[in-house]
Amino acid sequence: MSFDFKKEYKGFYLPKAKPEIVVVPRANYIAVRGQGDPNEEGGAYQRAIGVLYAVAYTLKMSKRAGHEIDSFFDYVVPPLEGFWQMPDTETVDYGRKSDFRWISVLRLPDFVTKADFDWAVEAAAKKKKLDCSAAEFLTVDEGLCVQIMHVGSFDDEPESAAKMNAFLRENGYENDLNDVRLHHEIYLSDPRRVAAEKRKTVLRHPIKKA
Repeated sequence: MSFDFKKEYKGFYLPKAKPEIVVVPRANYIAVRGQGDPNEEGGAYQRAIGVLYAVAYTLKMSKRAGHEIDSFFDYVVPPLEGFWQMPDTETVDYGRKSDFRWISVLRLPDFVTKADFDWAVEAAAKKKKLDCSAAEFLTVDEGLCVQIMHVGSFDDEPESAAKMNAFLRENGYENDLNDVRLHHEIYLSDPRRVAAEKRKTVLRHPIKKA
């Protein structure tokens, strides 16, 4: 059976619909940075996702391409994630989507090294005839965070964020959003197949003691 991050690490991928505090371990990602409205048809965000999956599946199928990765085991490509920021506010204003700065990511298994990643970027570009040069090997150490399962449209996320903020105040914590520690989302539903009101998204904020 293939290793599935969502099942093996339920505490980080399948939280409850109420706030909880977690300590998130360091993880490696395929990442593409950009800015602008993620809903723009054929825009930078959608192109970034194409690059992420091209590299991710090249790594997953690396053995068939003749590239041997030490300690490799079969796995399910993890769900799409994103780190989000706006230039003049610590929070996220969904009414200003064109101002978004984002890092779109897919988690990597720990056995994937930077050398393996570099091979996959080059191999994906050749096979898919796609410019994958924007892909980077990114390590993120989130540490202490608050998270919640948001059910509903992306535009309704402030309601869940408000629940997290109230929880933090009640428990002596505060958000620690800055240029390094960012608003984090994990997308568990395919927006092409799941109605907006039923979409599941993990929302996560870095925190510190108040």
